[in-house]
Amino acid sequence: MTSWEKRGNYLIEVSQRCLKGHKTFDLCRSHLVEASQISKGTIYNHFSSEADLIVAVACADYRHWLAQAEQDTLQYSDPYLRYIFHHCQRLYRILSEQSFVIARVIPNEAVISQASDYYRERFESVSSQYKQWNAQTLTEIGEVGGFNRGELLCDYLRGAMINSDDAQKHPNDAEMYYQFSFAMTQLMGHSQKRPPGIKVFLQWLQDNEASKALSS
Repeated sequence: MTSWEKRGNYLIEVSQRCLKGHKTFDLCRSHLVEASQISKGTIYNHFSSEADLIVAVACADYRHWLAQAEQDTLQYSDPYLRYIFHHCQRLYRILSEQSFVIARVIPNEAVISQASDYYRERFESVSSQYKQWNAQTLTEIGEVGGFNRGELLCDYLRGAMINSDDAQKHPNDAEMYYQFSFAMTQLMGHSQKRPPGIKVFLQWLQDNEASKALSS
């Protein structure tokens, strides 16, 4: 990794920290000068527009989800549980870390089209990989005709992430994850499947807390 890439990754990390708890993407390139202690010229060299900054942060989130997807693929041989716990993990991260919900602004064709070729191509690549993982997992669960299940789930997940953040839901609410997984199951068209129970989610939350304690 070049020094330019390392600096770019650092600026994205700073951006994510600045956005914690925010409900709008109210971060501008100029805000990063004080937050990162890096000169304005260098920051503007990395992000030629505000759209570049938004898309760069989105790319980082999608890469995180892809890394989580790889872990989930190894951990869950059952594609149904893999899908359920993957998206529950995404929700848990938003609520427990107060992460900015990038779905509030991305995908947005107007923003993406304004980004430079470098960031637009990176986003198109990583978002395509993530969509492919979701689509492949749904195929493994079993395709159900009648509706575009992937599109239904994508719309639901986006709304659920935003609404849960807006409502300041508690990250350790096992009942919430049960309801979340129940809704996903129905939208998949697999109402015959039983989502993980409350006890399963309680144990999953304990495991998450233990992992956080070890990494801190």
